[in-house]
Amino acid sequence: MLSYEELLERAYALLPEKVKEPARFEMPKVRVEYHGRTTVLTNFKQIASYLRRDPKHMAKFFSKELATAASIEGDRLRLKGRIGVSALQKKLEDYVKTYVLCPVCGKPDTHFVEMYGVTMLKCEACGAINPVPEL
Repeated sequence: MLSYEELLERAYALLPEKVKEPARFEMPKVRVEYHGRTTVLTNFKQIASYLRRDPKHMAKFFSKELATAASIEGDRLRLKGRIGVSALQKKLEDYVKTYVLCPVCGKPDTHFVEMYGVTMLKCEACGAINPVPEL
């Protein structure tokens, strides 16, 4: 019969390498410019690329959450109205928590999959599959 420590070592050896890596995710910071009554996220496409998410999905989230019109222009996201940097950063954190980080292991190694007509968040690190809210 194996001891607890031996079983633990055996289980750890069977884990995928991504799970063993220390935390490497850093929350991106929004960069903002104001053009009259318009707010522009200048690094929007960089953030979407870093998070491995569709910019259209992110733009729809920002538009809905901030209750304003949003349009993607090149690498930027243009939002109608003057919106503070802290409010935009908070909404980005909300997006990451809901649509990027795995609710089971907390890793950012996730992607969307369709199952039974429902959008699910599938974690590449731990294998968990969880439903996400529709936009």
